[in-house]
Amino acid sequence: MDGGSFESALDRIDVALARLEQAAAKLSSEDPGLRDRHDKLKTSVSQTLEQLDVLISGQG
Repeated sequence: MDGGSFESALDRIDVALARLEQAAAKLSSEDPGLRDRHDKLKTSVSQTLEQLDVLISGQG
C-alpha cells in the first residue's frame, strides 16, 4: 500500500469513527452503559492500532 492509499484508508476510518461516535451519542441516552462500553472499545482499538504502527515501522 503506497502512502496515498494508506492516508486515504486512514481518512475513511476517521470518517467511519465519527459516524459511529455520533450514533453512540444518540443511543447512549437509551442505554446508559453504552457510552462506557464504547469508550472502552475505542481505547482498546486505539492501543491496538498504536501497537500495529510500531510493528509495521519495525520498532517492535
